[in-house]
Order: sequence, then C-alpha cells, then structure tokens
Amino acid sequence: MVCTTTLGGTAANVVVANVVHGLMRMTWVPTPVSDEQAFEAIRSGVDALPAGVKMILNSAQFYGMGWSTANLELLSRFYEKYPDYADRTFLMVKGAYNPEKSRVDNAPENIRRSVESCLAALRGTKTIDLFQPARIEKSVPIEETMKALVELKNEGKFNHIGLSECAAATLRRAHAVHPIAIVEIEVSVTSFEEEARKVLATAAQLDVAVAAYSPLCHGLLSGTVTKREDLDPHDMRMHLSRFREGNFQSNLAIAGAIKSIAAKRGCTPAQLCIAWVVSLGNKVLPLPGSTRRERTLENLAAGDISLADEEKSEIAYAMKAYPVKGGRYFDDAEADAILWG
Repeated sequence: MVCTTTLGGTAANVVVANVVHGLMRMTWVPTPVSDEQAFEAIRSGVDALPAGVKMILNSAQFYGMGWSTANLELLSRFYEKYPDYADRTFLMVKGAYNPEKSRVDNAPENIRRSVESCLAALRGTKTIDLFQPARIEKSVPIEETMKALVELKNEGKFNHIGLSECAAATLRRAHAVHPIAIVEIEVSVTSFEEEARKVLATAAQLDVAVAAYSPLCHGLLSGTVTKREDLDPHDMRMHLSRFREGNFQSNLAIAGAIKSIAAKRGCTPAQLCIAWVVSLGNKVLPLPGSTRRERTLENLAAGDISLADEEKSEIAYAMKAYPVKGGRYFDDAEADAILWG
C-alpha cells in the first residue's frame, strides 16, 4: 500500500504519494546516469501509485554540472518519450538562479528570466506544477518576491507557488500574500535545528505541505557512503562540512546507531530515516533522491512504515548521544544561518 496525502495552499486538492522523488543526482554529478536508467527510476515510482495519485518530482533550474538546466532537459526527454506521465506527476522546480551573478537572485526580473529558462528547457513537454525560489534573498523583501511569483502564476507560467530554505516568519509573511503549496527545507535525524522545527509548526498551522529534503544526510545515514574514498573526487559532497576529514568519521556513529535500529525493525536504514520524517506530520513529505528503480521503490515503501513510540525514542536517544559534527553545508551553525531567509 502507498500512503498518500494532499498538498497545501492552491494545491490542497492534489493527492500525492507521501514520499517525493528527488532527481538531482541524475544529472548534478560528474557522470550523469543514462536516460534509460533515469526513466526507469522515475516510471517505477509512478507506476506503483493508485489511480489519481501523483508522484512529486523535485527538479531545479541548476541541477547540472556547471549549474546547467540538464535536469530539466532530461525531464523534457522523459515526457517526450512518455507523454502519459505528465498528468501522473507533480513537477516542482527550484529556480531564481542568476548565472551572471553565480547565485540566487530574487529580483523580479531575474525570477521571470529563471522561469522562462526552465520552461525553455522543458520544451512544452510538461507544465511546471510548482515553482519556488531556491533560497530567500534577504536583500529583497519576501512580499516583493511573492508579488513577482503571483504575477507569473497568473500569466500561466506555473500553477502553484512554493518556497525553499525559508524561516518560519518568512513563510508566514509570504503566505499572507498568496497561499504557499509546499515549503522545502532540510529535515533529517542529523538536521533538526530549532528553525526547522519552527517551520514545521508554522506550516502545520497554515496547512502548508513540507518537502523535507536530504532525509538521509546525502547518503551518510543510508550506509551507502562509509568512507570518503567512496565518493568521486569531484562529488559535491566532498566539500560539505559533514563529509570533511574528521567530521565524517565522527558522524559514522549516528549512522551506525540508525543501522542498528533499522535492523531490529526489519527495514533498511534509509527506510527508517524516511519513516521518521513521515512521522513528523501528515503533510511532511521526505524528499530523498533516487537514480535507480529499486531505490525509488524502497523509498516509496518507507512512506508506509509507522514507527512505534519505542522506536522513535531510540532514534531520539541516538540524535542526542551522537550529535552530528559540521554544519549542513558549511563549517559551523553561524555560517549555516544564512540559509534561513
């Protein structure tokens, strides 16, 4: 059985699987996967769903080496080959990246330029169901950003509005301008900061869905990366604070604790982590990545796992006993604070 839920805001009537399929690592890696493998990974999840239930696919303007539109171009080829899947999937796209400035730029003119770039990459094969700025730029008032997004939505460029990496207060201000359908933040047993908890609480109050990305801490918690040598030297994770020498070896402790709890439950460590995120709320949707059919189905099945109170307590104990070393991206919590716009 596949567990389902609905989204928020203007997408409150959209029924989706309660696990999102992240597509980033299909293209934003030194050696992208083949179209055949990527298409099989996408189709397997969609085909496992009951009629009327959509699979959320998470993509971005910049999910390609060199911050390219490679991920959206891959999707355009997928939908061109399998047009029936356009109506069976809900496509959320992060954007507002400005190639000239090499950063997110939420100025209205750049948001428009970003949306047009995403639409061009999709070549008319699929509607953008939800568009979201990838980060909140603090120099641009959120009300101004929302005004630009509403204008583009009303023009039919996309159907719903989302936010990414926003603080709870920002979510509330944005939602007052126009209903937010999904807010995307990082949530895992290694990323459960106070602000993340505030966003979860605010989203629940406003009936906004939360797409919880990196529930497996970029593979650390799933056991797929057990030493730094497992990673390609050009893999972006080599630059993440939690994967750096010293921090990585220390962080294997919580990965080991999760593996032990999962073994007692009879599921994979990845499934345990995904199920834990699901347990945080009805509209909290874990967003793991997958490039292979078997992993897509494993992730989807995790959404149906209901954790016992004792298991939740064991996970909570592990989180306290083995605190993660390193920030979500950078070296310390102060540096990471810039993420919460």
